[in-house]
Amino acid sequence: MATDSDGILMQKFTPHYVEKPWGRTDLPPIFAAAGAGRQIGEVWFEDADGRDLPLLVKYIFTSDRLSIQVHPNDAQAVAKGLPRGKEEIWYILDCEPGATLGIGLTAPMTPDQFRAAAQDGSLEQWIDWKPVKPGDCYFIPAGTVHAIGAGITLAEIQQNVDVTYRLYDYGRPRELHLDDGVAVSRLTPYDRALSEAPLGSEGRLIGADEAPFSLDLVQWTEDQSVTVPDGKQLWFTPLSGAGTVNGLAWEKGDCLLLEGDCAFTLTAGPILALLAIPR
Repeated sequence: MATDSDGILMQKFTPHYVEKPWGRTDLPPIFAAAGAGRQIGEVWFEDADGRDLPLLVKYIFTSDRLSIQVHPNDAQAVAKGLPRGKEEIWYILDCEPGATLGIGLTAPMTPDQFRAAAQDGSLEQWIDWKPVKPGDCYFIPAGTVHAIGAGITLAEIQQNVDVTYRLYDYGRPRELHLDDGVAVSRLTPYDRALSEAPLGSEGRLIGADEAPFSLDLVQWTEDQSVTVPDGKQLWFTPLSGAGTVNGLAWEKGDCLLLEGDCAFTLTAGPILALLAIPR
């Protein structure tokens, strides 16, 4: 953690590489050296001091489908002794032809139907597997039954809590959480429209009136100044380019926590970045 001459907080998060059975050994070049020899599914950007920050940024890399899973909302999570629930948004950076995301159900189910389908393996057939392409963006509210498919690289911004109720895992020998999962699942189709933000474009991906955070995709071709509202913090995730902010160097593959008045200087561009601010 550092501050500039005006006392403005600037922190470059530490990347944490997480091995997963559905991860990849062929990571993008910016992550390949640190992940060499391991099947990496996620790179988390963590606070080195262990503070309980409201957001977490991840990159996710898949060679196989993730489990079918669900997350609780804030009230449900607090009732379980957790600090908050988990809502997340996915921004697709790259994917293989035919890649899909499973989001919601193809038709409404009763809790008994849902539990039986998870137990007999037919739940996979009830998931709405949506084709994806780079630039697609989906918000996953708490209670949404979901799974990320194979052959996808995405950036995820989520509420910072490690809670996942695994409903079905294609026979992999991992623990399931059916009681908790069924209790919080919305057993209906997903009703949000796809948000398309092709790489190189810019715009708001979601607002704080819809999610626990706002998220913007920006493209800068020259130096920029950004003022973070008083009492707020900004998660800055550059997807391309390099530069400095208030003198602190950053590049593609980093994630920074910032506050106050932020002066961005570009040393390699154009810059494509995600800007997230908690509600």
